[in-house]
Amino acid sequence: MSDKLEKLVDELSTLSVLEAADLVKKLEEKWGVSAAAPVAMAAAAGAVAEAVEEQTEFDVIIKEPGAKKIDVIKIIRQLTSLGLGESKALAETAGGKILTAVGKDAAMDAKKKLEEVGASIEVK
Repeated sequence: MSDKLEKLVDELSTLSVLEAADLVKKLEEKWGVSAAAPVAMAAAAGAVAEAVEEQTEFDVIIKEPGAKKIDVIKIIRQLTSLGLGESKALAETAGGKILTAVGKDAAMDAKKKLEEVGASIEVK
């Protein structure tokens, strides 16, 4: 810190709490600012950071089964506990959720397997 700033800090340190509060008010009026604004901005930034938490659960949704529908049905049966008829119906239902609320690794693995046989898959 420069000598000028050191001297100012030393002088301000001698103020009482009431004098310091009065100084803050006078500086706010003179400079047209509010000392509360940075505190409010910091609180808002913390709230935004909480809201942007990483997603931990994903849904695997079929958009289109593709040309190899039988292979898609087989993989759906492997990934789920559904029977043949239910797997076939799910494969033919655009927007159908194959897996719900699974981890990222499981969702990406399912997407990879289904896309390898020609299905169009979305992970949300």
